Amino acid sequence: MVSDLSFAHEPDASRYTLHRGSDLVSVLDYRDDGRTLALTRAYTVPTFRGHGYAGELVERVIAELEASGEREVIPVCWYVAEWFATHPERAGIVHERTPAR
Repeated sequence: MVSDLSFAHEPDASRYTLHRGSDLVSVLDYRDDGRTLALTRAYTVPTFRGHGYAGELVERVIAELEASGEREVIPVCWYVAEWFATHPERAGIVHERTPAR
């Protein structure tokens, strides 16, 4: 099933998308401040939920960001935060917040 998925970055819309054939199945929205990418919302179209598409999309986004090395990630979305909790080996890309003094 993964082979019929297409992944795209849509910077003008500040989002990454995952399509199955011509159907949009999942979206990951973000905010980019030039240093970090705040992953703000993972959404799967209701008719496609329960098939792991959001997890696949997060996996592809993180892999792309790790490969480029240009941005750290702030997991604002609860789903993305849980994804990192279950993939601690990928936490090197997570932005460490500096405590206020």
